[in-house]
Amino acid sequence: MELGEAILNRRSVRKFTDYYVTDEEIRAVLDAAHNAPSWANTQVWEFIVVRDRELIREVTDTYSSTNPARACSADASAIIVVCARTKVSGCREGKERTKFLEWFMFDLGMAVQNLCLKAHEIGLGTVVVGSMDHDACAKVLRVPEGYEVVVALPLGKPAAPSGKGPTRKELRTCVHLDAFGEHYGKIY
Repeated sequence: MELGEAILNRRSVRKFTDYYVTDEEIRAVLDAAHNAPSWANTQVWEFIVVRDRELIREVTDTYSSTNPARACSADASAIIVVCARTKVSGCREGKERTKFLEWFMFDLGMAVQNLCLKAHEIGLGTVVVGSMDHDACAKVLRVPEGYEVVVALPLGKPAAPSGKGPTRKELRTCVHLDAFGEHYGKIY
């Protein structure tokens, strides 16, 4: 599968078949995530693969009650909970080097995107779950101090083929040349 095709066709999946995701498939998606770039190569990510049915239920119970990913997560054969070591990414010699104090979110965003694209490439689906009680999930999974639970990623075979994605706003509405508000007319 071409990268461009994966980027255009990958969708959030909220309904899985009963397919059991293999350890090899989990290794493939984690390898893709692990190879993402990060601030000063700090690689602040930690991945908790949840396979135990009771723990899957407990993690899913930390989702907000209206989260549409609750059902697919409860049925998934694996959930990958992505955590970050804090106070490292975006820092140098113990001092923040950027105005954005949680730079680990950027690093994890790249890792999670790699994971989701790899899952799509190998015929799996996932959805990024962030509407949850992060502290409760951390407690369930015994995440130590100095780390934060950021997202949960249920993983499985999509129950239906991906449909067409939502319409994107026109590129010209968000691309500027040299200064904000100066439209880059040569690309649209």
